[in-house]
Amino acid sequence: MKVLEIHGATGDSTILIGESLGDLRKYISAEEVVIITDTNVRSYYLKDFLSYEVIEIGTGEKVKNLDTVQAIYGKLVELEADRSSFIVGIGGGIVCDIAGFVASTYVRGVRFGFVPSTLLSQVDASVGGKNGVNLGGYKNMVGVFNQPEFVICDMNLLRTLPDREISCGFAEIVKHAAIGDADLFSYLEAHHEKALELDTEVIERLVYDSLIIKSSIVNRDEKEEGERRKLNFGHTFGHAIESTTGVSHGEAVSAGMLVASALSKKRGYLPPEDAGRIEELLEKLKLPTRLQLDGARVLDALRKDKKRKRESINFVFLHGIGNAVVEEISIRELEALVNEII
Repeated sequence: MKVLEIHGATGDSTILIGESLGDLRKYISAEEVVIITDTNVRSYYLKDFLSYEVIEIGTGEKVKNLDTVQAIYGKLVELEADRSSFIVGIGGGIVCDIAGFVASTYVRGVRFGFVPSTLLSQVDASVGGKNGVNLGGYKNMVGVFNQPEFVICDMNLLRTLPDREISCGFAEIVKHAAIGDADLFSYLEAHHEKALELDTEVIERLVYDSLIIKSSIVNRDEKEEGERRKLNFGHTFGHAIESTTGVSHGEAVSAGMLVASALSKKRGYLPPEDAGRIEELLEKLKLPTRLQLDGARVLDALRKDKKRKRESINFVFLHGIGNAVVEEISIRELEALVNEII
């Protein structure tokens, strides 16, 4: 097992890579524990939830809203949960986002931790302290920064995932390598087949190295006031693509990274051979490199991005694999560049 620490303004978070869901009790000192999970995860792992109370939610982006949050509040009241209670989110990114938001706001905040059950949530959603839900067509528009006490990354949970879900997680690992670690990118290129097979040694290294990048950035910039914006590489368009096409988050980020790479190349920042390596790696990881997009709808969704500042937005460009920079770009210029690509 490997351990990483995040030191945030809201508290410290311990990330345990290679720990087991079966050892969950070791990390909880509270007597009253409530697990928030979804239908699929509960069907697989109910036996591992011990005697804890369980609140079950549905699956998919459609449940990530304030209606679901309100329903959970009601169930917590029924269970007589109070400030001494502890909430554990066990599931993918949607479960962790909702559980973290509920824990941060119920009775003005209770302690919480995560056991992410997907590769995507292990390397992204559960780590970093962002918790929130969607509001109408606006992704993650309502939320808080608050660190979970622990994140247990149990590699065995990944073995129940469909292949498509595994590939979605690799989109975030590619993102971390592209913005901050050329060696990790090369390792993934060399070991992509074993990675897709969830080879224990390979997948643990990929998750650990990916989280080193994210945790080090979060430690320096918890609330996305500067360097943490680099973690949005591929996400500006990814979120717009996700909301207009209905593809999964990982698939949308894959397409978003290709758009960002193309824009970086067009500006003369990214060597053409590096842009080609990014596209080739995404293809090898069975992620989409071509999507049918409605340019007008994508651009309209882009204008709704919560990171937008009036008529400009902070956009992440690459100056080579492993070297990301954030530049403010006008929405009008971005639209003109995108119209040439889409």
